[in-house]
Amino acid sequence: MPFSLDPPVSIGLIGFGAFGRLVAAHLGPHADLRVHDPFVPAGAIAETGAAPATLAEAAACPVVILATPVATLAAVVENIAPHLRPGALVLDVGSVKVRPAEIMRAGLPAHIDIVATHPLFGPQSARDGLRGLKIALCPVRGDRTRRVGAFLRRALGLTVILTTPEAHDREAAAVQGLTHLIAKVLVAMEPLPTRMTTRSFDLVMQAVGMVRHDAPEVYHAIERENPFSAEVRRRFFALAARMDAELGEGAFR
Repeated sequence: MPFSLDPPVSIGLIGFGAFGRLVAAHLGPHADLRVHDPFVPAGAIAETGAAPATLAEAAACPVVILATPVATLAAVVENIAPHLRPGALVLDVGSVKVRPAEIMRAGLPAHIDIVATHPLFGPQSARDGLRGLKIALCPVRGDRTRRVGAFLRRALGLTVILTTPEAHDREAAAVQGLTHLIAKVLVAMEPLPTRMTTRSFDLVMQAVGMVRHDAPEVYHAIERENPFSAEVRRRFFALAARMDAELGEGAFR
């Protein structure tokens, strides 16, 4: 079954938090969206133009997107499995990929195709649109990854990166792990200067602003669910401690 939204197909979107809403805003013009989120009133979903749905109704769509925290993914996979149609395509949008790929591969029926995805942006960085932003795609089961990528490039203007869950997490441990870690430290140091600042400092604080309002579960997934993040943190703090010691020694020379 090819991946195509022409004519529009029904997409089940499970999870309607900040990122689920972003997904709905950009896929809404291309698909018939059926949204399930037990924590969001049906009226709030309908106001966006999407159709509120039960879990069974959303999971019965030809394409199902799991926009739920990594910590709850296993339970969601278990709950949707009985309702999925043979030949359906399931995608996640989590910030890490090794663990979600394992969960979906083990928990979804063999007749379901799976693509693990990580949009390398969020509501803040996508405020001006998606064109030119990046998304990582990891084939897990089936042969539709490249067709998904073709749609994302053509319809949404995204830059598509094909990779594996392990390769993704190795790079994300530095790219996201360090960004969020440094942002957490700088936020804890506030208030910081806002008047007499340099351009480089402004750019650093701009980066902090892009992640400071991320949900706590996003930070948890990036730092704790990524199997490579701990080693990156250890290296970062070891180097920081060494530089601190060198500066301390230099102060008395």
